[in-house]
Amino acid sequence: MTDTRIAMIAIVVEDRNCTNELNQVLHEYGSFIIGRMGIPYREKSVSLISVALDAPMDTISALTGRLGNIQGLTVKTAYSKV
Repeated sequence: MTDTRIAMIAIVVEDRNCTNELNQVLHEYGSFIIGRMGIPYREKSVSLISVALDAPMDTISALTGRLGNIQGLTVKTAYSKV
């Protein structure tokens, strides 16, 4: 069994035109996603998304990297020590 880590990915969507690509990437990693929450902040024309994961480190890194390459997003990841 592969060791997994719990992580939270914070995503700031600054350009809504990238949401199809964002959702496609998240769908590909769906088996590792514990939960997801999105908050539209209309006053600032951004959306805030948090994604909780339980996955191997290389999977979390790959997902974060793919998300980070999407134009119009800002992505940060926090890892648990568990």
